[in-house]
Amino acid sequence: MSPESTRTERDLSTSPEESWSSRRGPDNPAARFGATLSPRASAKSLQARLIRKERENLERVFAGIEDDDALARTAGVIAGARRRFIVGHGRSAAFAHLLDLDLSHGVSQVSLIDGLGTRGIDVLTDVRSTDVLVAFSMRRYRRETAQLAEAFAHRGGAVVAVTDSADSPLVAHCSEAVIVPTNSDSVTDSATGVVAVIHLLTALTTASAKGSRRRLTERESLIHEMGLYI
Repeated sequence: MSPESTRTERDLSTSPEESWSSRRGPDNPAARFGATLSPRASAKSLQARLIRKERENLERVFAGIEDDDALARTAGVIAGARRRFIVGHGRSAAFAHLLDLDLSHGVSQVSLIDGLGTRGIDVLTDVRSTDVLVAFSMRRYRRETAQLAEAFAHRGGAVVAVTDSADSPLVAHCSEAVIVPTNSDSVTDSATGVVAVIHLLTALTTASAKGSRRRLTERESLIHEMGLYI
């Protein structure tokens, strides 16, 4: 069965009036500066506007999650895999890195494809049906992330995407897509909703993955033994 026929998408940003993606403004910081920021605005008024927008984003994210179990299904795919690879390029690399750090606490076989310790081409030479690729891609969408997701799915692995639009190039290649609102009045699209999704995804995956309690306990023992923290 093709990825298109099995994909279940949930746009966490959809409202009854219109999709947020149709009104989120330009896709580059230079254009956004002129469209959303005014040099004449006071810092206090700008701060209030930015905070209001971030609250709106989080309300859309949490309302979408409560109305649909797409995030739980995505966590189930990750927890059920034998090996878990995470990727993101450009700004999305920060999201991939955060999920890698948090998920590795309680879940085994988590690898960040960063082009250094783990390279995409090496992963693609040994994709198994029990593998999953968690791909982050926000506009402007990086070509290498879309190419890796397509190649990974073509070789039989599962792809789950965290992205910001149903039109994202990742969506065609994934079995689950969590679409997160990133509307912002700043020069960059908002990261608030994405970080919230990473937090929830980590919790749900860790709760259902085999051996999480043992791994967490052993990790804390090693941290104490090695004196890693002050």
